Amino acid sequence: MNISPRERRLLLLLALVALVVLASALVPAVGDWNRARQQHIADLLLALEREQALIEGTADWAERRSDVEMRESEMEIGIFSGATIPLIEAAIQQDLLRYARESGLTVNSTRLAERLEGDRWLLIRQEMSFHTTDADRTIAFLDRLAESLPRLRVTDFSVNRSRTQYTGSITVVGFARPATAQQSTQASRQSGPLTSPGAQ
Repeated sequence: MNISPRERRLLLLLALVALVVLASALVPAVGDWNRARQQHIADLLLALEREQALIEGTADWAERRSDVEMRESEMEIGIFSGATIPLIEAAIQQDLLRYARESGLTVNSTRLAERLEGDRWLLIRQEMSFHTTDADRTIAFLDRLAESLPRLRVTDFSVNRSRTQYTGSITVVGFARPATAQQSTQASRQSGPLTSPGAQ
């Protein structure tokens, strides 16, 4: 079958028109697909960032919880405990006298302990007077108090020197939680944080 030049030109023109129509349909489709692909990639990156933030946040919270538990454990070691308040007061007085005698001080007297009760917490204040012929024994005594467990904190200290000896007085405080308060605290741990004493 012979095709005339005129028919050949018409066929080429029709093919060109078909190609243009096809291209006009494909280009928007390709553009839409490309935009959808870019949006999908962006969504994946955003989801990845959120997942990474959650992982980092979980690690931060785990570290904070570990720090809180460690501080709570250290605090528990540093406080006195006992079934009754008189027993706690006796324990604080006994520790103070023991540290004094182990340091070589001679105890003159101790005053009646004073107490300050708070929300599940108890502060015991104990005063003691002493004398010694060696100033280094006083320093050793203060060092023992600084390392004491449960912790006795010095709130007042004075010493006077005479010809033959040093005479002084000291006031210490100790924090405690009576047994009834400890049981109440353990029962309420899941409902809120512990209340710590304000004094250091």
